[in-house]
Amino acid sequence: MTSGRAAHALAHAFLAAADWSRPVLLAAGSEVVGRRPRWMGPLVTAVLRGYRERPADRPRELAGFLAAQLPPRVPARIVVRRAVPTRVVRMRWDTPPLDDLAALAEWLELDGDRLDWFADRREINRKSSAERLRHYRYTWIGSRLIEAPKPALRGLQRRLLDELLGRVPVHPAAHGFVPGRSVHTFAAPHAGRALVVRLDLAAFFPSIAVRRVYGLFRTIGYPEPVAHTLAALCTTSTPFDVARSAVLRAPHLPQGAPTSPALANLCVFRLDRRLTGLAAAFGARYTRYADDLAFSGSFRPSPLIEAVTAVVADEGFRVNPAKTRVRGRGDRQRLAGLVVNDSPAVARAEYDRLRAVLHSAARDGLEAANRDGHPDFAAHLAGRIAWVGAGRPARAAKLRELYRAVAATDL
Repeated sequence: MTSGRAAHALAHAFLAAADWSRPVLLAAGSEVVGRRPRWMGPLVTAVLRGYRERPADRPRELAGFLAAQLPPRVPARIVVRRAVPTRVVRMRWDTPPLDDLAALAEWLELDGDRLDWFADRREINRKSSAERLRHYRYTWIGSRLIEAPKPALRGLQRRLLDELLGRVPVHPAAHGFVPGRSVHTFAAPHAGRALVVRLDLAAFFPSIAVRRVYGLFRTIGYPEPVAHTLAALCTTSTPFDVARSAVLRAPHLPQGAPTSPALANLCVFRLDRRLTGLAAAFGARYTRYADDLAFSGSFRPSPLIEAVTAVVADEGFRVNPAKTRVRGRGDRQRLAGLVVNDSPAVARAEYDRLRAVLHSAARDGLEAANRDGHPDFAAHLAGRIAWVGAGRPARAAKLRELYRAVAATDL
């Protein structure tokens, strides 16, 4: 019998034992193989040294530990197998306690088969060419692939976002897709600085592999089977007929799923922490909005860019050098569409363009001014006014006055 098979059987027996003590574990292990072989005593001793408490949330980890202690071929046969449910040992935040897959299925209001289907355990989404068997729809926008989950899976992911992921704190440097933060809070720390450096992370979402997502759910406190399934619900492997990239073909965060931005922020917590410390060493400030990294201060840019690139690579990502920008006070310093030379605001040219559109709408009506065919042009204009006027009260007041004129004309 291979040590791997024996290790899994013994791990389940130890976890199912009535007590985490030497006599009880010896008895449980001996029951599995039908006798007490000479190696059982040293094995139980090693287990109790390695695990002072029962690792009820880590059966696979315990089996791996046992396999490393057993001889390559164990001269014994398995007489008894024990099935043991996992359970939560410690939750780090106020997230739903899900002990096992049955609890996860019940929380998501699914049966076991439906949970397996959405987790795509048989990789049907990746292997099937039939649209009805796939969980995602695919759209290329330039070189960027949008992988949008279909309504049923999207609903499950939305629940995970609202009731689980949203309760886990992100790093203070993260500003994208975080309640209470925005492009303005991302850009504000860099306003009025001598130098602003912006770097871009290439293939940000696809670079976050399923193992990193699984590790996050384990960090939150979920047992191994639950963490595996949660990670599977939030990641995907792109079908071969859609993309042949090795990054996309491996399980990754899909750009287009509601859970991906929150998971990305949480999965790069260590990157944010390291870059915050690196910035401090250069006397700089650091913030991140999704895949945009911003640094500002008075420093030599080349050493900082070189150091950031090395840290990013060490964390499993890659800087896109074609999008790196270094801007001094004499340049227009832009971050996420905002000019930060003074206070964060959109460029004057964008303000002037919006004023011209509002004048046109007031004179000729909304329909005539809607040259790009927006389905709800009035709502589009209201959103543009909020964006362009943010942080500039005088601009906002002027734009709102023009918008009222548009509304009056339309009526």
